[in-house]
Amino acid sequence: MALEKPYLDVPGTIIFDADQSRKGYWINQFCMSLMKAENRERFKANERAYLDEWAMSEEQKLAVLARDLNWCMRTGGNIYFLAKIGATDGKSFQQMAGSMTGMTEEEYRNMMINGGRSIEGNRFVGENGDAQAQNQPQGAAGKKVN
Repeated sequence: MALEKPYLDVPGTIIFDADQSRKGYWINQFCMSLMKAENRERFKANERAYLDEWAMSEEQKLAVLARDLNWCMRTGGNIYFLAKIGATDGKSFQQMAGSMTGMTEEEYRNMMINGGRSIEGNRFVGENGDAQAQNQPQGAAGKKVN
């Protein structure tokens, strides 16, 4: 019997629950390996070869290589584990969070200082708030330059 998951209707949110934990076990183990300096060096020297040492799915490996944290999270990555990738790349958590919304670090910081996203239009999937999928990415960093 599957558990009801009403939180799946929250726009712009991936909840790290037991199912996500099982799905992301190996990507999260890889991230934790980056706590050791020698592993960070091996990863930076040849990212693909290092990733291939882990029993991650090909999709998880591609998400890491693309540094697409939203994609990593959809494949089971937990943001607190994924932060090890950002730290390896010399990124702050604020820079990483901004990248997940398509915002620059400054835009993200200003949004958070001003109280974060409005709840208006963001209570349920399908509304028209700025956290809705059809309105992402919302910042200057996510806009395509022609």
